[in-house]
Amino acid sequence: MAKWIDVMPAKALSAGAYALIVLDEVELILVNINGSFYAVENVCSHDGGDLIEGEIDGDEITCPRHGARFCLRTGEALCAPAFEDIDSYITRVVDGKIQVFDEPQ
Repeated sequence: MAKWIDVMPAKALSAGAYALIVLDEVELILVNINGSFYAVENVCSHDGGDLIEGEIDGDEITCPRHGARFCLRTGEALCAPAFEDIDSYITRVVDGKIQVFDEPQ
């Protein structure tokens, strides 16, 4: 059954910061974009490599291996060589804690 999971205090992730979290054995990148929190799967849909070491610019992350870019808000693949989106997860803040819904959107 799908549920909300507490992942960290909201004050622990300042604007522009990001963290790697594990949610039900799935690695996610949790990022604070201008005070809003977003979570996407930590895997490039092009070759399966980790995205966490990639460069984050605004609401985009660039895969460090081949340069594919993804939207951190939606998981949308923005350029080749990736053509498939990555999973994104709904987040919310409750009682000062960031929660992530444990099923992708």
